Amino acid sequence: MRVHRWLLPPLQVHSSKRVPLAVIAPSTVWEILKQEGLDPAPDRHATTWSAFLRSQVRALLACDFLETVTVTGQRQYVLAVIEHATRRIRVLGTTAHPTAAWVTQTIKNLVMDLEDAGTTVKFLIRDRDAKFPNLIDEILADAGIQTVLTGIRVPRMNSIMERWVQSCRHELLDRTLIWNEHHLRHALREYEKFSNSHRAHQARRQAAPLRPVPAPITDPDRIAHLTIRRHDRLGGVLHEYLHVA
Repeated sequence: MRVHRWLLPPLQVHSSKRVPLAVIAPSTVWEILKQEGLDPAPDRHATTWSAFLRSQVRALLACDFLETVTVTGQRQYVLAVIEHATRRIRVLGTTAHPTAAWVTQTIKNLVMDLEDAGTTVKFLIRDRDAKFPNLIDEILADAGIQTVLTGIRVPRMNSIMERWVQSCRHELLDRTLIWNEHHLRHALREYEKFSNSHRAHQARRQAAPLRPVPAPITDPDRIAHLTIRRHDRLGGVLHEYLHVA
């Protein structure tokens, strides 16, 4: 008896048999596949992308470029990196000319910042943008960080970084007239502080990257007399809400 369902695991092959008054055990199907020289589970040893992200979440960084245009028509390029585990964002720099030398020096500065902070990183995810020179992979490798390239035109492989880029566009750049590079740097510094110290993340149980979730208020009297103050950043583009004792 030959088996034509080559890729089905034993239990599926077993359940697909319709033999009246006969029961075929899974072990029998296993033996049939073994005799035919077939692996009952040929794909189980491959690591999926989602499994890789989950297993290495505490050692993962992701980076990407973000483009914007000032009111004078000058195109600016922003390079940022995010930690997968904490969602902490680092805006590494802005420039109108992202040359290989500029990108290389920016990555060197990132490596030094990670070492000073005692952050353990094993992998950095990035796309295949030509603005990334090959030299940065060597710099990262010397620091024990392996570069992981995403697929061509597969932004979902870098979804966490892409999500921050989208938020930065919708919440800041699309609502602000950027005059020049100096103004852009100031706006990005404020947005970085807002993202790291105030923005809550569902993946972190509503904690901000650099701020834990505050202790819950259980006193009914305090709940009935809550005082909430709003703090504005960038002239009201960003809002922070805080409990006042």
